[in-house]
Amino acid sequence: VQLQASGGGLVQPGGSLRLSCAASGFTFSRATMNWFRQGPGKGFEWVSGINSGGSTSYANSVKGRFTISRDNAKNTLFLQMDSLQLEDTAMYYCVGSGTRGQGTQVTVSS
Repeated sequence: VQLQASGGGLVQPGGSLRLSCAASGFTFSRATMNWFRQGPGKGFEWVSGINSGGSTSYANSVKGRFTISRDNAKNTLFLQMDSLQLEDTAMYYCVGSGTRGQGTQVTVSS
């Protein structure tokens, strides 16, 4: 199982980023997938999840600003992040099939 996140970067408050996670080694279309993050000096925090049927859920801290989606044909998970805030600064990880992939760093700074 491999999960490779990408798309992070430096963005100003109010900006947007789109994270991607390329999955391999398991039946992606049947898996519930999640995004987690870990900010500086903070614990591991669940951000959002999507099940095999496409139902989504979000942490209260990101609800209305982030959108999770998946492309089963491309075995790829996405996280569209809008209206980014300083508090969103973190390493973001995709998690699925019992595996946490390498993260991608998101830094929100003016």
